[in-house]
Amino acid sequence: MERIHSLLTVSISEFKQNPGKVVEDAQGQSVAVLNHNRPAFYTVSPELMAQMAELYDGRQLESLVRSRLKSVDRAVEVSLDEL
Repeated sequence: MERIHSLLTVSISEFKQNPGKVVEDAQGQSVAVLNHNRPAFYTVSPELMAQMAELYDGRQLESLVRSRLKSVDRAVEVSLDEL
């Protein structure tokens, strides 16, 4: 059994006929494009892609901050004049 990560689905044949209409009809939601009733790929609007990219960037930044916080005990204090 395969999980589909979208509330909306469309067959790959229907998607190929008019991809723009599929995205428009989805009204900003993701669409799972199915091939033989299995997800082949997902399509999203530019707005949703931007939201996902922002979330991903936030998670990457959080990971970087957490790793740097682990080494804060090795930090050396300097003044701006020393730089």
